[in-house]
Amino acid sequence: MLAGQRVLLIVGGGIAAYKALDLIRRLRDRGCAVVPVLTRAGSAFVTPLSVAALAGHRVHDDLFDLTDEAEMGHIQLSRSADLVVVAPATADLMARMAGGQAGDLATTILLATDKPVLIAPAMNLRMWEHPATRRNLARLQADGVRVVGPNEGDMACGEHGYGRMAEPGEIVAAVEAALGGPAGAGPLAGRHVIVTSGPTHEPIDPVRYIANRSSGAQGSAIGAALAALGARVSFVTGPAAVPPPAGVRVVAVETAAEMRAAVAAALPADAAVFAAAVADWRVAAPAASKMKKDGTGAPPPLPLAETPDILAEVARPGAGRPRLVVGFAAETDDLVAHATAKRLRKGCDWIVANDVSAAGGVMGGAENAVTLITAEGAEAWPRMPKAEVARRLADRIARALA
Repeated sequence: MLAGQRVLLIVGGGIAAYKALDLIRRLRDRGCAVVPVLTRAGSAFVTPLSVAALAGHRVHDDLFDLTDEAEMGHIQLSRSADLVVVAPATADLMARMAGGQAGDLATTILLATDKPVLIAPAMNLRMWEHPATRRNLARLQADGVRVVGPNEGDMACGEHGYGRMAEPGEIVAAVEAALGGPAGAGPLAGRHVIVTSGPTHEPIDPVRYIANRSSGAQGSAIGAALAALGARVSFVTGPAAVPPPAGVRVVAVETAAEMRAAVAAALPADAAVFAAAVADWRVAAPAASKMKKDGTGAPPPLPLAETPDILAEVARPGAGRPRLVVGFAAETDDLVAHATAKRLRKGCDWIVANDVSAAGGVMGGAENAVTLITAEGAEAWPRMPKAEVARRLADRIARALA
């Protein structure tokens, strides 16, 4: 899919810049030409020599290079690529992008380009969660900038949380989605796939809710992998901790009822993948105002009602049923037995089962170990990054729909 394509890679200044070297190698392995731009801060983490050696192309790092600027080199650079990728995209670089600044070669290219832009944020978790960064991210996404990551994990500063740059394989998948998305080539070209992701929040009162522990990372990776294979993806997501993938149609929801309506509106589809961790229960009558302690120590009664079973409804036989319906099963014990029973009970074709017990570290983590349950039996996959799980699942879906 990337053969003959040209990526302009801007390497920002962060410890994650070392991953850009692997990213260059992976892109070139797929036949993609990489033209590197190194910021001044980026050169403190990786050398121009190492970047140039892997890219097979000279490194651009100076806005005022006399030879280039006699020919308006920064304009030519900004227009000559098929896609501009910023990896890592630091908080500072994102802020300057959002503000339309053009104080160095990287930001001048980003302001002058007429090509799509993909960023891979990387920063300390507090910086990622800061309101200024969230505003800048929203501004960039509203301007059409695509985003991949960040992931959750340990950071160089010693803290743990969201802010780690997406792995090179995930960025490659996002590049493929950006360059070969819905209108591009691929085994899923012309196919429509619905993907649900993230948790749902079922309100108790205006400030409290019932939810599941889901970051949305696996669902986001699946959406990206399907888009990279050419599918038109309708991505229905609850309030996830990670951004939605690039190259998909995003429908943001909060409750199970809203997700059910969004899925129904997205039908018909060739396949549907239900990766969302939908809350099984909701408060039957949420309070209109914040519930208060009354001093008695007795908790208020919270009568519960079941949320809609979206997977079972879509899997039900009928004219509008997708050819392939894939559910997920998050289990803490008897994984295969419970997931097999769920597949039969829901009427879906496949179940992707994973162990979400505390010992597994799957919920919110960067890796997953799943077992694919089909009518033929159970197939255990080794533990791998969630992006690799997504790619393997997307390949299986493509083969099933072929």
